Amino acid sequence: MQKRVALVTGANRGLGYEVARQLADLGITVVIGSRDLEKGEAAAESLANDRRMVHSRHLDVTQATTIQAAIGSIIDQYGRLDILVNNAGIMIDSETTILELDLTMFQNTLETNALGPLLLCQACIPYMQENNYGRIVNIASTLGSLTDIATPDSAYSVILSPAYRLSKTLLNGLTVLIAKELRETNILVNSACPGWVRTRLGGDQAPLMPAQGAETPVWLATLPDDGPRGGFFREKRPIPW
Repeated sequence: MQKRVALVTGANRGLGYEVARQLADLGITVVIGSRDLEKGEAAAESLANDRRMVHSRHLDVTQATTIQAAIGSIIDQYGRLDILVNNAGIMIDSETTILELDLTMFQNTLETNALGPLLLCQACIPYMQENNYGRIVNIASTLGSLTDIATPDSAYSVILSPAYRLSKTLLNGLTVLIAKELRETNILVNSACPGWVRTRLGGDQAPLMPAQGAETPVWLATLPDDGPRGGFFREKRPIPW
C-alpha cells in the first residue's frame, strides 16, 4: 500500500497543527494548507523530522484558485490524496446577536467555514474516487447543533456568535449530503466537534489542550473501511445534529 497523504487546512497553528502532528506520527504524509505560506512553511518545518513527513502549500479556502493550485500540486508530487481535514475557520461575531448580524460579516464567515470546505471536497473527491479510498473530516462545533441551539438550558446558550453557529450548521448539512452522495464508495465523510480547545479561537479559558481536541478528528481521519459515515462526533461518540 502506498503511503497515505493528508491535507489539513488552517494547520499552521492551533488545532490544525496538532491534527497534522498526530497524523504524521501515524506515518501519514501531511500537507499543511495555510493562507500565509511563510507561517505554513514554518509550521511544517517545526513538525518534520526523521519520522514525520510534513509539507506545506499556500491555500486560502476563500479563493478557489489557490484550492485548485494546492490540490494540483499535491497530486503532481504524490499522485494521490487520501485524507482531507477541513479545519480552517473563523469566529468574528462573538458580540453580535442574530438580529444585529451584519450581512458582510455573515458572508465572510460562511465563505471560510462552509463554502471553502465545499470547494475543497469538490476538488479532492475525484482523486479519492480514483483509489476508492478517502476520509473527509469537517471540523464543526456543538455551537452549530440545532438540538443544542434549541435547548434553553444548554451550557452554551450564553454564547452569541450567530454567524459562526450557522456556518457550522451548514457545514454539518454538507457533511450529510456529501456522505449520502458517496455512500456506495469507500470515502467516509464525518463532522467532528473537537470541544472547547485552548487555541487562539477558543481562548485561554478553554479546558482542553489541542492534543485532546485533535483526538476525534484524527480518529475520523483514519477510520477503517467499515467505520461510520455521515455522522457528527465529539469524544469519538455521536452527538445530536
